[in-house]
Amino acid sequence: MEPLVLTDPDVVPTEEALFAVIGPHRAQWKSLLAGIAERFPEAAGEWNYYRDGKSWLYKMVRKKKTLYWVGVHADTFRVTFYFGAKAEPLIEKSPLPESIKEEFRTGKRFGRIRAISTKVLTARDVDHALCLAEIKSRV
Repeated sequence: MEPLVLTDPDVVPTEEALFAVIGPHRAQWKSLLAGIAERFPEAAGEWNYYRDGKSWLYKMVRKKKTLYWVGVHADTFRVTFYFGAKAEPLIEKSPLPESIKEEFRTGKRFGRIRAISTKVLTARDVDHALCLAEIKSRV
């Protein structure tokens, strides 16, 4: 996996700094945030610096529940969701591509949870992230 790029603990990411890093994928960032705002108006995102990973991550929270985390890489970003076993039937019945379902089935377990991580390059990737956010909100 590519290294995260927002690593200076003293520099809180701004939209301008983010767009300078993700370049052409700023449209996908805006689309993801707009889609979340439309579906979950009470959701809010915030940047936090995590010393264990030595980088800034963007956390989207809805009613005290984390929907997803975003890590920023050179030229793009990755959206990561963590799901427990209750999400499995919802993921299996969803319109998500088989590759994402397989990632969930075979993914590394962290206790009782498994991760699905999507690198966002296209509008379709944003659609997949929004579908995963819908699933996350239901479990």
